[in-house]
Amino acid sequence: MKMANTDAVELTRALIRCPSVTPEEGGALALLEAWLAAAGFACTRVDRGGVANLFARFGPKGAAHSLGFNGHSDVVPVGDAAAWSVDPFGAEEKDGQIWGRGATDMKSGVAAWVAAAIDAAPGLPQDAALIVAITGDEEGDALDGTTALLDWMAEHGERMSACIVGEPTCPDVMGEMIKIGRRGSMTAYFIARGVQGHSAYPHRAKNPVPALARLMARLDAHMLDDGTEHFDASTLAVTTIDTGNPATNVIPAEARATVNIRFNDAHSSASLTDWLKAEVARIEAETGISVSVEVTVSGESFITPPGPLSGLVAAAVEAETGVRPVLSTSGGTSDARFVKAHCPVVEVGLVGKTMHQVDERVITAQIPQLKRIYARIIADYFA
Repeated sequence: MKMANTDAVELTRALIRCPSVTPEEGGALALLEAWLAAAGFACTRVDRGGVANLFARFGPKGAAHSLGFNGHSDVVPVGDAAAWSVDPFGAEEKDGQIWGRGATDMKSGVAAWVAAAIDAAPGLPQDAALIVAITGDEEGDALDGTTALLDWMAEHGERMSACIVGEPTCPDVMGEMIKIGRRGSMTAYFIARGVQGHSAYPHRAKNPVPALARLMARLDAHMLDDGTEHFDASTLAVTTIDTGNPATNVIPAEARATVNIRFNDAHSSASLTDWLKAEVARIEAETGISVSVEVTVSGESFITPPGPLSGLVAAAVEAETGVRPVLSTSGGTSDARFVKAHCPVVEVGLVGKTMHQVDERVITAQIPQLKRIYARIIADYFA
C-alpha cells in the first residue's frame, strides 16, 4: 500500500465505502491502520466505551518535535436513502466529484493527511515524529473519542508539539479560511412548575407557561456581548418551548424550554450558568413559579493566538491555492476543543458546502490539492 506518491483519492473512496455511521467502526479504522502500518507507523487501537479510535506514530516516542493530526472516521446517518441520487456508501465518481456520506466531512481530509504523512515519513529528521489520531466518535457524543486518545497518550508518554485538525474549514472557495479557535457551546434545560387546573378557573391553578415565556423573552432579548478581538458576538437561541399539553381547557402543571448558547472568550460556561440562574431567580420572585435549570457544556471557547503555527499553515495554504486564508473562529464545535488543552491546534480542510447533506460530495481535484497543503505543512514544520 505504500507508494512513491500515495493516492489520497483512492484512500478517500475506500473510506467512503466503509459504512462507519456513529458509533460503528465500519472497517474505516482497520483500513487506515493497514495503510499506516504498511508504511512503518506504529499503530495502536485505543477503543473505549464502545468507540473505536486509532493512534499511529512514525518516529521515536517522545520526539522533540512531533506534529499531529486529529480527524474522525465516523459519519452522520444518511437520512432518507431514497432521497440520494447515488449509493451513500458507493464512492461513485462522476461530474468531477466523489459522492457519498463522509466525502466532505471528513474522510477526504483524513485520506489527504494520511497520504501526505506516508510520503513524508521516510524523510523525517531523526528526532521528529508524525502522529495520526483518528476517532470514531466526533459525530456522536464525543465522550470516548478524541478524549480517549488524549487520555491514552498522557498515560503512555505520547505527545504532540502541535496539531492539525482536518475538518472542512472553507465556506465556498478552497483555501479561503482556517480555524484558529472555536466558540464554546452549552445548552440549558428549563422546567417551570405550577399547579394544574381548569382553564375556566385560573385562580385555582398556577400557570407556569407565562412565567417561562417571560423568562425566554428576556434571555432572547439580552445581548451577551459585541464580539471580541478574534470572535463574533455570542449568540443565544431559544430552541423549544413545550408543555406536552393536548387539552385546550387545562392549565398544565409544567412547561419546558431549551436554549443553546454559542459563546466567545468574553465568557465561560460557569459565568453564563450564573447569569441564567440569576434570571431564573428573578422570574421566580416575580411570578411565584418554581423554575429549575440544568446545563450541559459541549466545550469552552478557545483560541490559538495568531503566531508561528497559524502563520505556517496560512503560508502553506496560500502557496498551494493562491488564496490567503482568513483566520477564523466561526462555526460550531469540533474536536479541536479537546486538543487545545494538549498543544497548539489549527484547523484546515476542504470546502464544506455539502457536509451532512443528501448527496454529500467533494470535488475530486481538491483532495490531492489538500494533500499538497498538508505535505507542505509537514515539510515546513520540520524544516
